[in-house]
Amino acid sequence: MLAGPKLQLLQELAKGASRDELMWISGYIAALSAQPIAEEKPVTEFVQDASFVMPACTVVYGTETGNSKKVAVDFGNRLKKQGIQAKIKSLDQYRLNDLAKESHMIVVISTQGDGEPPAAAKKFYDHIHQQDISLSQLKYGVLALGDSAYPLFCKAGEDVDKRLHALGGRRIVSMKKCDTDFEADADTWIDELITAALAVGTGAATNGAVKAKPAKSGKKLYDANVVATVNLNDRGSNKETYHIEIATDEPIVYQPGDALGIVPKNSAAGVKKILELLSLKGNEEFIFREHAYKAEEMFAGKINIQYLPERIIQQYANIAGKEIPNIRMDLADLLRIYPSDKKLNIQQLVAILEPIAPRLYSIASSPAAHGGNEVHITVSRDNFCIDGQTRFGLCSDYLAQLKENEPLQVYIQKNNAFRLPDATTDVIMVGPGTGIAPFRSFLFERDAKGDSGRNWLFFGDQHFVTDFLYQTDLQGLRDTGVLTRLNLAFSRDQQEKIYVQHKMQQNAKELFEWLEGGAQLYICGCKDPMSYDVEKTLLNIIAQEKNVSADAAEEYLAAMKEAGRYHKDVY
Repeated sequence: MLAGPKLQLLQELAKGASRDELMWISGYIAALSAQPIAEEKPVTEFVQDASFVMPACTVVYGTETGNSKKVAVDFGNRLKKQGIQAKIKSLDQYRLNDLAKESHMIVVISTQGDGEPPAAAKKFYDHIHQQDISLSQLKYGVLALGDSAYPLFCKAGEDVDKRLHALGGRRIVSMKKCDTDFEADADTWIDELITAALAVGTGAATNGAVKAKPAKSGKKLYDANVVATVNLNDRGSNKETYHIEIATDEPIVYQPGDALGIVPKNSAAGVKKILELLSLKGNEEFIFREHAYKAEEMFAGKINIQYLPERIIQQYANIAGKEIPNIRMDLADLLRIYPSDKKLNIQQLVAILEPIAPRLYSIASSPAAHGGNEVHITVSRDNFCIDGQTRFGLCSDYLAQLKENEPLQVYIQKNNAFRLPDATTDVIMVGPGTGIAPFRSFLFERDAKGDSGRNWLFFGDQHFVTDFLYQTDLQGLRDTGVLTRLNLAFSRDQQEKIYVQHKMQQNAKELFEWLEGGAQLYICGCKDPMSYDVEKTLLNIIAQEKNVSADAAEEYLAAMKEAGRYHKDVY
């Protein structure tokens, strides 16, 4: 125990230290205590010696919505404060040949779709899985972001962590999985890693990875009910697009640009068919994901019974003793077409099935304009044909048929990469179809707050008469001056199809002037082909108006991305 001048010196040092400095001191002392004691040194000499050079560290991130980038940048900045040289790189810009040379690397990566890495990380992900690289000199950590409501929670992060270890890398800390409310978990993990990294820097690393302390996480669920459902398409339209207003029992906290998460329920007809195929009455009890449910409740609201992935089909084939091709199909069709050769163990079947994944919808309301207990979404009812029968998307069909005052649970999915700029900055919004949703939120928010920045919207759909979504709202916002410019593209109102990118090209000069003046540009809607066509047109406009090469236009757009002036929310 310290006493006298030593204790006083330590107390004075701690009193004036920041949180990051205290972390540094803690790690340094931990490292010293792990080393053999050669000789006693006075505390004053310890303080003077505390300026040792830390190892350099590369922080890479793979992101779809920007959350991984936010965490990586924060982590890199905190490393720099500790005197550690930190390089921060997006995985789509990382040179794969450098991996074998790395000594310390932190990977922050999200999971998309069916357990896949984000598009920006695909090249890195494939490289480490396809190449036999020796990484025996690498010390690393993986922070995985995901959504625990999905079956393959943080799968991309798990895959990267396992593969780096298999290639010879050594974990500085154990991999951490973070749910949608990731901030607290990420912060705790960063604290643990910095402490461990300091120990590594002094040569006092432990033989195994440091176990990161668990932190409470999870989504904030809101009890809600539907207060209004309006079909935005007129009679004669090929589409059904619903504006749905949802009221919550308590104030719901969100920002324009965020999405609403909803876990849908399976149709009563679909559940009835499965119960019949399994010879169940519905009141039998089964265990699913460590919870007991009655069969009817379980198949209605817990288990995904539509479009089962190939991995589930093959697990069923093993149980049923059947040869089944690698295809996707509904559970009812699977049970009907490939009945088990032996009496089916239903609990065993339930164990291989996966939960219903939530669906995310861009929020179309503004907290400043529509109050704290209300949220709006824009839902296109998907339909498709299988074996001559019209079928509907699970969640869009569920939402379209919800009656007034019908209850549901919702949660907020933050999207920090799709935020409004400050009040004076101009914004350009490209949102055809349901891509209009977040821009309705943006416009109402800027109107309610009296923001002075100009607003330019490109909107498109099939027909002006039947498919002009939110026509009254947009015309009102234009009449009051909130919507500075509105360009419309209705693709099927003339012989030659006209899309939003064509309207952008027609207004190339003015659009580029807005960009040169500091405007931020947002794209929302269908990823393929819309977002690709819009970006291609944008690059053409930059090259044309700036009179530069295609490569220079790419650099201009990359600079916009880096400055946080180019945002995409596509699906």
